[in-house]
Amino acid sequence: MELTVKQSKARVFAVWLCAVALAGVLVLVLVRLTGLDAGTSLALPISGLPFASVGTVIVLPAVLALRVRWMTVVAAVLVAVQAFWLAPRFVANGAEIAADAPRLRVATSNSLQGRVDPKALVELVRAQRVDVLAVQELRATGVQRLDEAGLRELMPYRELHPEIDTSIYSRLPLTAGGLVDQPTTWPQTTATVMVGNHAVRLIGVHTLYPVENPARWTADLRALRAEAGPNVVMLGDFNATLDHTPLRELLAAGLADAHAELGRGWAPTWPADRPLIQIDHVLHGRELRAVSVSEHTLPGTDHRAVVAELAYQAEGA
Repeated sequence: MELTVKQSKARVFAVWLCAVALAGVLVLVLVRLTGLDAGTSLALPISGLPFASVGTVIVLPAVLALRVRWMTVVAAVLVAVQAFWLAPRFVANGAEIAADAPRLRVATSNSLQGRVDPKALVELVRAQRVDVLAVQELRATGVQRLDEAGLRELMPYRELHPEIDTSIYSRLPLTAGGLVDQPTTWPQTTATVMVGNHAVRLIGVHTLYPVENPARWTADLRALRAEAGPNVVMLGDFNATLDHTPLRELLAAGLADAHAELGRGWAPTWPADRPLIQIDHVLHGRELRAVSVSEHTLPGTDHRAVVAELAYQAEGA
C-alpha cells in the first residue's frame, strides 16, 4: 500500500513537471507564431527556441509513458510545429552551382571593441583566402593593430569607420563606399566589389542587442529590409537568430542565410567559449549562392568569426 502511494505521488509530480515544461514551450511557440518578440523583451527567450524543441522531444515519450492523453496530443503538436520550423535548416537546398561561376569569400568578426587578437584574425584571413572582411566594434587602435599584424598587405582596400562601428576590408578594389542611408543605432557600412563582371554590394552589419532596447533592435533590423537586393551581401553581428521575427522579415525581403542554405542548422557563434546561439550571419540576395560556410574561434573576442564562400549565379543560370 505504501509503495502504491509513493508511486502515485511520483506520477503526479511527473505529470506536473511535464505540464510546466510543455506550458513554457507553448508560450515560446505562440510568441514566434504571433511575432510578439518584435520590439519586446520576449526576444530574449525566443533565442532559446531550439533548446525548447529538444526538450519537447524528451517530454513526448515521458507523457506517453504517463498515459495522459491531452498532454500527449499537446506535446505531439508542439514537436510537429517546431520540426516544421527547424528541419529545413538542416537540409541543404541542393542548388547546382556552375563550375565557372565567379566566387567571393567573405568573413565577419565582432572584434569586441578591438580586443580580438589581431595576429589570429589576420592568419584567419590568410588561411581562409578571404576576399572581403567585415569587422564590428573596431576602434582606431584596432585598425592600427590589424595593419601591424599584416592586414594592410593582404587587404589594401578598405572602407574604415572606426569612429562609428564597422569597417570593411578587401583584397579586391572597393567602390561606392560609405554608410547606409537607413537610420540605425550604429550606421551600417557599405561598399561595392566586383565579382567577375558583376557588382556585389556589401553591407557590414551590427545592430543593437535586444537586451538593451528591444524596440531599437527591431527598428535596426527592419531598416535593413530597404537595403535587400538580388546582388547584396549582408554580413556581421545581427544580434538575432533565425527564430526572431525581425530577422525572418529581413530574409523574407529576398535574402538567404548561408548556414540554412547549406543545411548547417546548428552553428552557434555566441558566446565564443561555449557557443549557444547563432547571431553572426552571412545573408545574400538571389543572384548569389552559398558554396561553403564555417565558424572560427579567435582569442580576445566573444563572437566566433564566420567565413563563407559565395558564387555569383543569377537565377536561371
